[in-house]
Amino acid sequence: MNAMHNPTVVIHQPGGPEALLLEDRPVDEPGPGQIRIRHHAIGVNFIDCYHRSGLYPLALPHALGMEGAGVVEAVGEGVTHLQAGDRAAYASQPPGAYAAARLMPAQNVCRLPDAVDFETAAAAMLKGLTVQYLLRKTLPVQGLQAGDFILWHAAAGGVGLLACQWAKHLGYRLIGTAGSDAKCALALQHGAAHAINYRSENFVERVRDLTGGRGVKVVYDSVGKDSFEGSLDCLAPFGLLASFGNASGPVAPFSPGILGPKGSLYLTRATLFTHLASREATQAMADELFAVLASGAVKPHVDRRYALADVAQAHRDLESRNTTGSLLLLP
Repeated sequence: MNAMHNPTVVIHQPGGPEALLLEDRPVDEPGPGQIRIRHHAIGVNFIDCYHRSGLYPLALPHALGMEGAGVVEAVGEGVTHLQAGDRAAYASQPPGAYAAARLMPAQNVCRLPDAVDFETAAAAMLKGLTVQYLLRKTLPVQGLQAGDFILWHAAAGGVGLLACQWAKHLGYRLIGTAGSDAKCALALQHGAAHAINYRSENFVERVRDLTGGRGVKVVYDSVGKDSFEGSLDCLAPFGLLASFGNASGPVAPFSPGILGPKGSLYLTRATLFTHLASREATQAMADELFAVLASGAVKPHVDRRYALADVAQAHRDLESRNTTGSLLLLP
């Protein structure tokens, strides 16, 4: 099957949502180590906006999109964990998920259990694997035990609502921040122990109140510039700030010396794709994600669905911070 019709979203230069163009990009047979997958649902994520804007530069022109679910149409030489006809899902480099079908490396593509539907998978792969590596692997030096307080910014977003549920499943008391009372209510509905509207409350003071003045062992922060200093001030001694996003812009340069007087704090800038460096690691993480999805302990909240041609609106909606949960493109 050569050069089939294949609508694909690409950028030719960095910019706003208007830089997203829908083009017909033929898709060929998979080469060694590749698969061809036909998407049933595609996830929209902040990393896609960072690629589009140039914050995370790509070699241009380039297709966008890091997450999808669908059916494997063909496998290349050397691919043994997937075969044509398999239901599959992924969060993977390189970008290119915003398409009806694509060729891609097979390494990070996982067979999808029958208990997990395509929309759930597309709403949960990148975000759910992010929550998995954060809550299960990105831990304070003293570890996390049931009953411990943790702080999660943007708790009503796609990653945040999964984190609220997964943290409750693990027995942690998640304190979530969000930008409206309605978003706070949503976080609480999804398992947060407490929710703070950062527009009407000082989240540092509120965290100190909730923890009896001690602070939390770990802050998971995808907001970046606007929350960084406050996040450090929420930590107990030896606490960890896990920075994993830049929704408000990148964190400004700072002196590591400030971490000492604040309590010998730890700081990491974590990223999912370091954890997905091998097929075995990817599969182990996905197995844990699929288990909590299949059990119902974690269920993604799909806020909005868009046609592929409406991708610019999806980006505008995501960046406006007026969405909750996950956004999907349906090819």
